[in-house]
Amino acid sequence: MNSNDHISFGIHPITAMLQEGSKRIKEVVVAKERKDKRLQKLIDLAKGSGVRIRFADKTSFDRLIKNHDLSDKSHQGALAICTPVAVGNEADLDNILDKTEKPLLLILDGVTDPHNIGACLRTADASGVTAVVTPKDKSGTLTATAVKIASGAAETVPFIQVTNLARTLKHLATKGIWIYGTAGEAKQTIYESTFSLPMALIMGAEGDGMRRLTRENCDQLVKIPMLGQVSSLNVSVATGVCLFEIQRQILTSN
Repeated sequence: MNSNDHISFGIHPITAMLQEGSKRIKEVVVAKERKDKRLQKLIDLAKGSGVRIRFADKTSFDRLIKNHDLSDKSHQGALAICTPVAVGNEADLDNILDKTEKPLLLILDGVTDPHNIGACLRTADASGVTAVVTPKDKSGTLTATAVKIASGAAETVPFIQVTNLARTLKHLATKGIWIYGTAGEAKQTIYESTFSLPMALIMGAEGDGMRRLTRENCDQLVKIPMLGQVSSLNVSVATGVCLFEIQRQILTSN
């Protein structure tokens, strides 16, 4: 494998990639000592897809994990050596918008944890998001952990990184996209707001929220009503609450 290759790990994520016919998988590496029905199903699926399979002893398998700094050890005895997931830029975003009549964008401002990135991608796929957009600075990207947590969604939802988020938001506004930002001090809850496409939903970093310039480019601020003692939700949970309320409104209005 070369330095540009990407490692995906875990039985479910690799199985999902194979079932979706992903062309990124170059080789599946299986821990020789692991034997269970789920792993065998993955092996059979890889063979049926014409993907090369390598059975590695514990020393070789552990070396692969160490070389790629996989802090999440829930690999379940399966790794996939893949070409990297494509990360788009401003030009790719424009191309997507030109082809989409009523886009729904999810914008993550300052979200760095790969588990949250992956969970947000998974929710984005489930709720019909057109693309996920993040700034290049002070935000996370598609690490091996993020791709694993996304459970196949990194393959289906375009992931876009932009150089200047505030400038991108201004550009979206010129295309008629209404921009909603989430903030605890917003006057309206998501249930009191009216959502329609095309639109973008911005989720800020947990704790810090959106950055000032991001907030200034929002058309409207909304919040999730909190009834207990906890002041905020995990960003991936909050993203799911917001996106499915948006989809509920869109579906009931049609």
